[in-house]
Amino acid sequence: MGKKDAAGVSSDTQPLLEKSSTKKRLSFDLTDHVAKRQRIEERTDHTRWRMRDDKGRQSWVYLEDDQALQDWPQSFADKYFLGLPVNAPDLPKPTNPLDAVRNGLEFFEKLQLPSGHWGCEYGGPMFLLPCIVIAWYVTKTPIPWYYATEIKNYLFARANPEDGGWGLHIEGETSVFGTSLNYTVLRIVGVDADHPVMVKARATLHKMGGATHAPHWAKWWLAVMGVAQWDIVNPTPPELWLLPDWVPIAPWRWWIHIRQVFLPMSYLWSKRWQAEETELIRSLRQELFVEDWAKINWASHRNTINPRDNYHPKTWVLNTVNWCLVNIWNPVLRTQAIAKKGEEWAMKLIEMENENTDHADLATVSGPMNTVCLYVKEGPDSYAVRRHRERAHEFLWMKDEGLLANGTNGVQCWDTAFAIQAVMDAGLTEDPRWRPMLMKALEFLDDQQIRENVKDQDKCYRQQRKGGWAFSNKDQGYAVSDCVSEALKSVIILQKTPGFPTLIDDRRIFDAIDTLLTYQNPSGGCSSYEPPRAGTWMEVLNAAEVFGNIMVEYEYPECTTAVVTALSLFRKHWPEYRTKEIERFIERAVKWIKTAQKPHGGWYGSWGICFTYATMFALESLASIGETYKNSDYAKRGCDFLISKQREDGGWSEHYRACETGEYIEHPSGSQVVMTAWAVIALMKADYPNLEHIKKGIKLIMDRQQSNGEWLQEAIEGVFNKSCMISYPNYKFTFTLKALGMFARKYPNETVV
Repeated sequence: MGKKDAAGVSSDTQPLLEKSSTKKRLSFDLTDHVAKRQRIEERTDHTRWRMRDDKGRQSWVYLEDDQALQDWPQSFADKYFLGLPVNAPDLPKPTNPLDAVRNGLEFFEKLQLPSGHWGCEYGGPMFLLPCIVIAWYVTKTPIPWYYATEIKNYLFARANPEDGGWGLHIEGETSVFGTSLNYTVLRIVGVDADHPVMVKARATLHKMGGATHAPHWAKWWLAVMGVAQWDIVNPTPPELWLLPDWVPIAPWRWWIHIRQVFLPMSYLWSKRWQAEETELIRSLRQELFVEDWAKINWASHRNTINPRDNYHPKTWVLNTVNWCLVNIWNPVLRTQAIAKKGEEWAMKLIEMENENTDHADLATVSGPMNTVCLYVKEGPDSYAVRRHRERAHEFLWMKDEGLLANGTNGVQCWDTAFAIQAVMDAGLTEDPRWRPMLMKALEFLDDQQIRENVKDQDKCYRQQRKGGWAFSNKDQGYAVSDCVSEALKSVIILQKTPGFPTLIDDRRIFDAIDTLLTYQNPSGGCSSYEPPRAGTWMEVLNAAEVFGNIMVEYEYPECTTAVVTALSLFRKHWPEYRTKEIERFIERAVKWIKTAQKPHGGWYGSWGICFTYATMFALESLASIGETYKNSDYAKRGCDFLISKQREDGGWSEHYRACETGEYIEHPSGSQVVMTAWAVIALMKADYPNLEHIKKGIKLIMDRQQSNGEWLQEAIEGVFNKSCMISYPNYKFTFTLKALGMFARKYPNETVV
């Protein structure tokens, strides 16, 4: 039966096979488990982990061979990411903000990876890792013991200390979504059902109603595993993809992430495919449900959901549509021919997504789902399945707590652009000390610019992207309005700085502008991946339950400002290119920014927390056309809003629940260095006249800086779809450096310390 280590987990060597044990604490019989098990240890040796950077493709490697360990020394960045001692020297105590910038750059420079970008974890959501691990399990993909071990460690570390469950994200309260899926992951990687962590989590899950009370996405994954039956999953017919483009609800009109998730969901729902039954699957049928599994009326639980998971309750419209699909369309009108045609077109769209991303796919939910679809269609040894397995490693991140899954395959282009701009804002781009670092960053952005539109762009419903940059890297290849804008600004800044070469010529700059000009909506605002293709009324069909604002694109102050500032910088250097269009674009965009201001004076943020983040961008937009505190009521109200939230210590502290509720909420832990940076940047952009408020914020940022130049991680910074938080750990460098540098240049004679 194998041994258990001090953590109570098995140490057998067979990969990806289920656990057995004596289940003393369980009221059901699990004695029929086989003896084969996933190998898992108490922990790995963190000195053996390495970050591989292959031109912006990030993956973590564990070196089991001692010779390999000697040949590939651990870097400063490796040690930092893993929470190992980096032994960075103490630096002279800064006497002014510019000294603090230099100290920060001394540390941050060491985190630059060989290809020129800055990497970091992009975790937070607790449903990402289950997508990868469950896909591995059902496709019989071996899980290395060191992955299994550190997945276990991460989930143990992130279990709620009070009830033992897991939430939608790392700072969220326990949910059925997070608990049912992460419990399943722990069983897959080899943790016994009678381990104390599992006993506690299972008790909490049962108190919340068990897996029948999970949201739609969890039910879908459990049905794919065969832990639940397909009747518990609300219908996702692939024939929706056959609707003519003019139909208002046609899937091509949906937001890119939901349509890429719906695509593989619909394929497997139609196939009603389930993994080969194993002892683990039979055991999970007993562990995850309160009811007797054999007697569950699966169809009656399609709409059963725990209130904690029900952030966006299904509307009566969606419930009516689902009833019609279940009771009329499926049994009466849906022919095999229609179903087959829908499946074939869905698979064709999946194949086009693979071709356009080299099987990386859009993100960490759709990619593993597509892996399973291809496994079903082509078998385990096809090129597509093998390539998906290879690329899955790029979505994993190793840290001190263990192995997690990132929201995408990284934040490479995004963070690199902000790093360059932070140096610019401090006036240090011409300083020879930082030229090698900046040169590598410029070379990275040069390499990562997307040079062509996707093949069959219209056929697969993709937005123009030529000349753009992705959030992560060019392999993923989805241009985003603000990612294009921030990268373009950084390129222009450096290439117009004496001593830097022109790596990206005018034609490529113009390509980026041509793409940016496609992002404006009729309202004047800008969205993220593409202009909205349907109205917000489409949210009546939101079936995800745990997310808001997920069905279509929206306008965002953050994205709009990024495009406005990029176009403003561009026209200073190329005033003759598409002059009237750019002028009109900026005018309309800033007008929209004004309409998006809330009655309290702030702006709602959709990608960072929350009003603090978006208000920074909005005030920058206004400043770009000369509107500041002294001459603009919009700017004045924005500044007054921020000042009203400043704490006694000079900082700002907004809690993630502001994103959920739409109301500013103070963070109970006190001032946050990143939010303080956002606020003082905003005030400086708007020329706020009372300098003492800004100085207090700058002083807090300087006081939080460590003696080696770094800042420590505080609360989570990012958000998407209103309810799910996500980490941007490099923000504690890029925005703090930006704030300090701006202050140093704007107020060179002011004393802070």
